[in-house]
Amino acid sequence: MTEAELIREFQTNRLHVVLAQLAPTGLLAFAAIATPAIAENGGWTVHAFALILLASGILGALAEYSAASQAQAVIDDLKALPGESALRKRVISFRPWFEVVKYVTPAIFIAIFAAILAALYL
Repeated sequence: MTEAELIREFQTNRLHVVLAQLAPTGLLAFAAIATPAIAENGGWTVHAFALILLASGILGALAEYSAASQAQAVIDDLKALPGESALRKRVISFRPWFEVVKYVTPAIFIAIFAAILAALYL
């Protein structure tokens, strides 16, 4: 692939990382507002809500991890090409930040999920 094609692929993967955040973030915002009312209902509603949050979090984390890993692969391919444009250098320098997407973001989700579970069940 050419440098331009790789940079376009990188931009696509970066967009996927952003989009993968939207649904779980919206759901967690809703959960923060709805948790007290759902906790009052008790029973199966609480369990269903917890499972919906869990499934959404797992799918969101997988989507983010996949997009971040693909972006890192694109960066690795960019490194192997000859030449050094300013944009290419900037894209390559961003590679370590995808580790945050792959590991820190899911860890934050787990902490938020645990807090919501505590609010639902305790």
